[in-house]
Amino acid sequence: MIEIKNLTKQFDGLYVLKDVSFVVEDAKLVVVLGPSGTGKTVLLKSILRLLPVDSGEVYFDGKNILTADTREVYAIRRNVGFVFQSSALFDSMNVYENIALPLVEHTKISGREIKEKVKELLEIVGLPGREKLYPNALSGGMKRLVSIARALALEPRYLFYDEPTTGLDPIMRERIVNLIANLKKDFKKSGIVVTHDLETARIIGDVLYMLKDGQIKKLERIEKGIYG
Repeated sequence: MIEIKNLTKQFDGLYVLKDVSFVVEDAKLVVVLGPSGTGKTVLLKSILRLLPVDSGEVYFDGKNILTADTREVYAIRRNVGFVFQSSALFDSMNVYENIALPLVEHTKISGREIKEKVKELLEIVGLPGREKLYPNALSGGMKRLVSIARALALEPRYLFYDEPTTGLDPIMRERIVNLIANLKKDFKKSGIVVTHDLETARIIGDVLYMLKDGQIKKLERIEKGIYG
């Protein structure tokens, strides 16, 4: 379980996060809604201590990452797969090398095992046989799928998704949404999805929140004009 308590972050005296508190339970997806520029990405990065915060607590399975030492922070982060909005693939590496990188850097498994793992991950995300392609040969949606495969490489307990469907055509958007839903159902992946896409939130969210003016509010349902 992830527990966020009173997380507060300011930029130049303006609150981006103000006493933000919520819980991510096992095998549940929390969706944080909000239009662009409301601090959703800042929230994800603050939870993982990728950005410093002014105050608050963030517990991963009872361990406060904000007061943990460096070794403990890295151990916690290893249990979190992060899917960036930009996909954050290395252009100089092909699909295989991008997905294999966490395995090469953080495990001692053999090259043969890495090869089999990458093959398995590409099948999970629906891109079998794409190992030799480079990012410049991939569509935006395919890059997002490769990013999800890489996030799964170390078999994390949690997945964080930063605007996973932004900029995608309807067909690829549906494909990504179904994949996220299946990862929760079949692999019991808990996590946080930040998005401004109301339909995505409806489909995949177990618990919905709205982030607005630095404060977070639980939603019982999504209504039209919610950003008004």
